[in-house]
Amino acid sequence: MPDKSQAHTKWDCTYHIVFIPKYRRKVLYGEVRKKLMLIIKRLCHNKGIEMVEGAMCIDHVHISLRIPPKLSVAEVMGCLKGKSALQLIDENLD
Repeated sequence: MPDKSQAHTKWDCTYHIVFIPKYRRKVLYGEVRKKLMLIIKRLCHNKGIEMVEGAMCIDHVHISLRIPPKLSVAEVMGCLKGKSALQLIDENLD
């Protein structure tokens, strides 16, 4: 694992995160699965987060993220879940 650096520090903050849709609905299949993975990758890239690996089951998502220390895990997950949900809704309405 490559260490990242900030000013006078080196860091490697890798987190394995699992999140589920509301009420653990089984909605992550087909086209939604493909769109969601692309959206999460794009959001991570925009925030400067490295997506180490990821997998989706029909009712939950596993991702390993390398998050810079300046961002909290809660902040990152709030952004990923919130923005990905809004983008999925926008794409389904068009």
